[in-house]
Amino acid sequence: MEAYLDNSATTRCLEQVTDLMVRVMREDYGNPSSLHTKGVEAERHIRAAREFFAGSLKVNEKEIYFTSGGTESNNLAVLGTALANQRAGKHLITTAIEHPSVQNPLKHLESQGFRVTCLPVDRAGVVSLEALREALCDETILVSVMHVNNEIGSVQPLEEIAGLLKARERKPLFHVDAIQSYGKYRIYPKKTGIDLLSISGHKIHGPKGTGVLYVNEKAKIRPVIFGGEQQKGLRSGTENVPGIAGIAEAAKACYEGLDEKIDRMYQLKERFVSGVRALDGTTVNGPEGRAGAPHIVSVSFEGVRSEVLLHALEEQGIYASAGSACSSNKPAVSRTLQSIQLKKELLGSTLRFSFSFETGEEEIDHCLRELERLLPMLRRYVRR
Repeated sequence: MEAYLDNSATTRCLEQVTDLMVRVMREDYGNPSSLHTKGVEAERHIRAAREFFAGSLKVNEKEIYFTSGGTESNNLAVLGTALANQRAGKHLITTAIEHPSVQNPLKHLESQGFRVTCLPVDRAGVVSLEALREALCDETILVSVMHVNNEIGSVQPLEEIAGLLKARERKPLFHVDAIQSYGKYRIYPKKTGIDLLSISGHKIHGPKGTGVLYVNEKAKIRPVIFGGEQQKGLRSGTENVPGIAGIAEAAKACYEGLDEKIDRMYQLKERFVSGVRALDGTTVNGPEGRAGAPHIVSVSFEGVRSEVLLHALEEQGIYASAGSACSSNKPAVSRTLQSIQLKKELLGSTLRFSFSFETGEEEIDHCLRELERLLPMLRRYVRR
C-alpha cells in the first residue's frame, strides 16, 4: 500500500479544486482586466477568492494580494517593506529557523547595507522573547517570524511577539510566514498584531504556483515586480485566475470542520509518535504533543543515514522527507536541527513525517511496521 507522509512538502490537490480550475480554464478564460463579459466572469473568481481569504483572516478585502506562491509572498513581504521603510531604519530581525524564502531575501538586504539580527531558539524550536526584547532598537523596521516551523513543527508565540513590538514607541512591522499554519490554525492578523502574512496554495490541498499575502492597509510596502499595475500596482502581472479560484476552494475545504480536522491530525500524530518511540534508537525532535503543530513530526534514527532510510521506505510505498523540500536536493545540514542543538551524530539521520486531514490510520500503521522491520536490518548493514 501507499503511505504519503510528506504533506509539509506538498499536498494532493483536492478533486473539487481541480474540477473548478479546469472549468475556469475552459469557460471563464477571459483576462480579468478586460472590460467585456469574459473579463468580468474571470474577475468574479478573483473577487470571490479575495472575499473568502479576507473573511477567514478577518481583514479587509483590499488587504489581500495574490502571488505565485509562498516564496513570492515572503520575498514581497521582506523586500517590499524593508525598501519602503529604510529611511526609518535599516535593522531587521528574524529567527535562526526561518525558511530560505525569508533567510535569503534578508541576506540580500544585508549586502545592500541593512543589518539583520537572527534570534536563537530553544531545544523545542521556540524563539527567545528575551532575545527579541534585547534586539529591538529604534532602527528596527521589520520582524519576520514563521508561525509553524516546516521541519520540526514548533509554534512561535505570535501574540507575545506582537505585544513586544506594540510596546515600542515606533512599532516595527511584523511579518508572519504562515505557510505551514494557515489551514491548521485560526489566524486573525488584526487581533494578533500581524502586519503581513504569507500563505501557500499547495500546502493546503490547492494548486502549486499560488499564494496569498495579507498586507495591513497602513503598512508601507513597495512592489518588487513591475508591470501593468494589477492588484493596485503592488503585484503586477495578469492574475492566475484558475489558480486563485483553486487556492480559495482548497482553503474553504480546510476550514470546513476545522476543529475536527485538527483533532484528527493530532490523533494521527500521537499514534505515530507513540509507535516511533517504541522503536530502539529513535529521538522525536521539537515540541511535545499539542505544544507543536498537528501535522509535523521530526524523528532521528540512530545509526541510519536519512537518505538510506528514506529510499528504503520509498521502496515500500512510504513517502517522507529528509528536511525542507525546498533544499532537500542539496547536501546541506539543516539549520533548524543545528539551532535546536540536536546531537551532531543525528543531524544526518533525521526524517520528517507530515500528515493532512486526508491521512489514514492505515498509512501510519504501515509506516510504523516498515520502520520496525527496516531499522534493525539497515543498522546491521551499516555496522559491516
